[in-house]
Amino acid sequence: MNKYTFEVCIDSVQSAINAQKGGAHRVELCDNLFEGGTTPSAGMIKQVRKAIPDIKLFVIIRPRGGDFLYSKEEMDVMLSDIEMAIDLGADGIVSGCLSPNGEIDIENTKKLIVASKDKPFTFHRAFDMCRNPLTALEQLIDLGASRLLTSGLQQTADLGADMLHQLVTKAKDRIIIMVGSGVKPSNISMLAQKTMAKEFHFSARKRHDSAMQYQNENINMGGVDGLPEFSIFYSDLETIKQTIRNVSNPQV
Repeated sequence: MNKYTFEVCIDSVQSAINAQKGGAHRVELCDNLFEGGTTPSAGMIKQVRKAIPDIKLFVIIRPRGGDFLYSKEEMDVMLSDIEMAIDLGADGIVSGCLSPNGEIDIENTKKLIVASKDKPFTFHRAFDMCRNPLTALEQLIDLGASRLLTSGLQQTADLGADMLHQLVTKAKDRIIIMVGSGVKPSNISMLAQKTMAKEFHFSARKRHDSAMQYQNENINMGGVDGLPEFSIFYSDLETIKQTIRNVSNPQV
């Protein structure tokens, strides 16, 4: 039987609880998922660690949204945040840097890996913005990254499935290729067969209406049209279970 590992991308304590109940092996804790994920607060890391004692907690280290080209000051923030996350119980670190020409920023990524000490380091989807993925893969292996989260340089993993298969084949177990972005119950079995990957990353997020009775529709607190002001998103327990079930038992 194929043995798969499942990581749920979360931004709340409730989502963490649902991930553990749903059978995930690990969570990636983020803030600001509408920006692709940024470093969560110390309080959030502490409470999530308390809520999920039975599975692994990985923490994203990303000081802002936008690109993955960081200044010295931003790198200092990231290095401090890694120390903070580990002190609060993180089992692994998720981060990464690119250079202006779209290549892996080897010097700064190495600093992040060294700061992570003995914790596994996942290079995140900054990889999907790189110029030459096969060269970047070898660089990450040389740097000692534990795993690579990628959609195969496409918006979603199903669109990048051919590249994902190429990365899994080339990696030859020297680094774990974890498939992420758009992974859901309806396509995870296909992705497993087509990419040959053994690790999958998904959010299983479901929209819940706000309990606010009074809602001022004239203001968007983020200043960006289209972001839901009176909705809350959690990783849905049944969606997590179904996603895992559909690849673990693809005949169902």
